[in-house]
Amino acid sequence: MYSPSIEKLIKLFAKFPTIGSRTAARFVFYLIKRKDEEIEELIQAIQDVKKEVKICPLCLNPFEDKTELCEICGNPSRDKNLLCVVEKETDLASLEKINKYKGLYFVLGGTVSALKKDDIKKLKIQELEERIKNHPEIEEIIIAINPTTEGEATSLYLERNLKQFNKRITRLGRGLPTGGELEYADEQTLKDALERRR
Repeated sequence: MYSPSIEKLIKLFAKFPTIGSRTAARFVFYLIKRKDEEIEELIQAIQDVKKEVKICPLCLNPFEDKTELCEICGNPSRDKNLLCVVEKETDLASLEKINKYKGLYFVLGGTVSALKKDDIKKLKIQELEERIKNHPEIEEIIIAINPTTEGEATSLYLERNLKQFNKRITRLGRGLPTGGELEYADEQTLKDALERRR
């Protein structure tokens, strides 16, 4: 139906999370109508992200700086006794935005739809365990995973798996609706969820 180069770009865009082939096609036709300078700017921005952005070895959140750790992990005033485990980078950003939580983070990298070995392997469980093992100052682990079906399965798996460390394990309070996502929650709801963690 479309030319091979258009089809190829649609397939590439369709690989993005939550992007179907129809949205991918809209992206492609939007780009076709752009001026050359705009396309060059987009290409340069993508190349800059690949070149300049690195992953923090402690929390696994992307950052852009000459330092070894991201701004949060490298900040001496953060509470080293608290570790908040989030599903993805946008959840971390949402929690930071409310300016209520002063501890550290860990980005798990997703959830599991069913507790299959292949699904679990995709998560950064081993890295999380290493983080807890190597930082005995951590006293409380806050599981801040979205209250979706997959999120609940992941939270339960984490709770069982992290018991071995004898740390206080809490979850966000029920200010968040079941099926909701941290990324889209308003600031007050997130504040309430943090305060009511159990």
